[in-house]
Amino acid sequence: ENTSPVRREMHSPATVAAAAAATAAATPLQEVLPQTGLVFSERGNLSEVLCKPKILPLKSATLLRMEALERQARDNAAHRRVE
Repeated sequence: ENTSPVRREMHSPATVAAAAAATAAATPLQEVLPQTGLVFSERGNLSEVLCKPKILPLKSATLLRMEALERQARDNAAHRRVE
């Protein structure tokens, strides 16, 4: 088994991708249409697809929790002052 550094560099992903890109640039792809059967085309009028609007809370759960903790702390402090 040949494990020289030169051999590993030839098969690295970057080298393979560069070689594939060079080959694709040198030889353009030819369209091949079948002689029989159906031909499907994805080319058409593309349009935007609108999604149903999402209802967002006015206050987040974290903010509500923090407000509840602050309210509880104020109530505890007021209760301690009374006693």
